[in-house]
Amino acid sequence: MKNTKQIIWGLVGLVFGMHAQQKIHDDFEPQLFTIDGYNINIETRGSGDPIVFIAGGPGDSHDYLQGNFGSYYKSNQVVFFDGLGRGLSDDAKDMKEYSVANDVEILEEIRKVLDLEQWSVVGHSYGTVVAQAYAIKYPKKVSKMILISGFHSGLMWQANCDSYNQYAKTHFPQKWKTIDSLRKKGFISKDSIFSNVYGSLPVKYVYYHNTKLKQPMPKKVKRSWNAEVYYGIVGDDADFHVTGSMGAIDFRKQLSQIKTPTLVVAGRYDGVSTPEFAMQYKHYMPQAEFVMFENSGHNPYLEEPEKFFKLFDEFLEIKEKDK
Repeated sequence: MKNTKQIIWGLVGLVFGMHAQQKIHDDFEPQLFTIDGYNINIETRGSGDPIVFIAGGPGDSHDYLQGNFGSYYKSNQVVFFDGLGRGLSDDAKDMKEYSVANDVEILEEIRKVLDLEQWSVVGHSYGTVVAQAYAIKYPKKVSKMILISGFHSGLMWQANCDSYNQYAKTHFPQKWKTIDSLRKKGFISKDSIFSNVYGSLPVKYVYYHNTKLKQPMPKKVKRSWNAEVYYGIVGDDADFHVTGSMGAIDFRKQLSQIKTPTLVVAGRYDGVSTPEFAMQYKHYMPQAEFVMFENSGHNPYLEEPEKFFKLFDEFLEIKEKDK
């Protein structure tokens, strides 16, 4: 039975989620900018110290981050964007263009297009990979960095895939029998027959501690996710064997050298970026502030909003925001 504190936190999360979903997306106007020959959707509003938000996936649109963080335009200039092949942006002409390195360069081009000298960089899930790579390559352009439920290496991504698959195997043996049968016949993640079966696993428990919560999304969505981007960056058999440019990522030796003030946020019940590996940031990046959210999964800003946004505001020194 849930105790009183858990019930209160659940209600706070639900109220915040309902509030975030109401009108915030309508406060932003999509704008297409030409970057490297492609139309890239950028939505920015507000004034003050700029903050850019990098979505997860890889393959997610900006929508869910805008739903959670869009109201910060009342205190800062906020920047949301759809990476190549995502949301309202163009698809790549060549699958090889879907890569961590290209995402980093598009991010830098967005900064130039908006004529910003520096900005704070906030990444969630896969977005933390782009954020770290960007901070390493363009350290003078990042004033502060927040990594929410992130990954420090392809090795960490692989370990969490293995963890998820083991959990799915032990908790959903009937479905896993079909998955295993297809694997033995040579089917991989990208094959539509296999992805339909694998995608039928009830995955919400992996992402949420409170599975009643939902990401705030606009009423009309062109596309919230693009599988081609996911397979392009993580590899054709992404759910089992992490390859592509994600597989080659390893920031561990460089993290201790990052001088940008950094906040690392993790969720105790995160089944995607598991605490076993998330806590390794304390070792690889000891100069960063590390905070574990004890009642959250992969989305602590949704599950423990009062604690999260207090921390967020303090770290970015946001003094006033009319919520």
